[in-house]
Amino acid sequence: MRGLKGKRVFITGAAGGIGKATAERFYAEGATLLLCDLRPLQDTDLQASFPERMHYLAADVSSQAGLDLVEKAMAEDGGLDVIINNAGITKDKSALKMSADEWDRVIAVNLTAVFRLAQLAARQMKLQGRGGVILSAASVVAHYGNFGQANYVATKAGVIGLTKTLAREFGRAGIRVNAVAPGFIDTPMARKVPEENLASLIERTPMARLGSVEDIAAAYAFLASDDATFITGTCLNVDGGLVM
Repeated sequence: MRGLKGKRVFITGAAGGIGKATAERFYAEGATLLLCDLRPLQDTDLQASFPERMHYLAADVSSQAGLDLVEKAMAEDGGLDVIINNAGITKDKSALKMSADEWDRVIAVNLTAVFRLAQLAARQMKLQGRGGVILSAASVVAHYGNFGQANYVATKAGVIGLTKTLAREFGRAGIRVNAVAPGFIDTPMARKVPEENLASLIERTPMARLGSVEDIAAAYAFLASDDATFITGTCLNVDGGLVM
């Protein structure tokens, strides 16, 4: 993709799954990585995957202490060009059985942290004066709901609305803000779904397969690149046509 070489890219939830695949894609494009996850670096394989051009933060981005670490890192070594708010959690339960803590924790990680990180990123980007890109993980379930996921769906619908608002507010500073809404992606989490349910999901998908983590990474790379300089305020569904 044009314009990614040498860019400094911050990715949350980067130790595995979509986050790691996204890091691998940007690394291959020549970007410098600032990766963040809950686990200590020695508990990941990131150092082996990215022997150079990689800095790592073990931080909980839903905490003030974690955000303080992120803010400091964003200002170092040439600043920040792209942020990808990929980190997310689930605590599934039907609405009548969901506890206040289960609601609050998912909101804190999947939505409030996204807002706070976007704030920090935009401030740094405006200070630098060269624009930037803010990307966040939504989900196709934001478009149609999902049983047992009131908390998760609310956060992903919130991310889409937040994306549109921030795109309006930050556009004149040259900061583009977009979201990616994955469909059902072939990850360890998806493979925990009962086989008959997974088969039903694939049957409902016009492309008749699960997506790959590389599919999502490619979408992030495109939206961050100079090939997408007039795209902002959008949510790109990468779902094989599921919510078409």
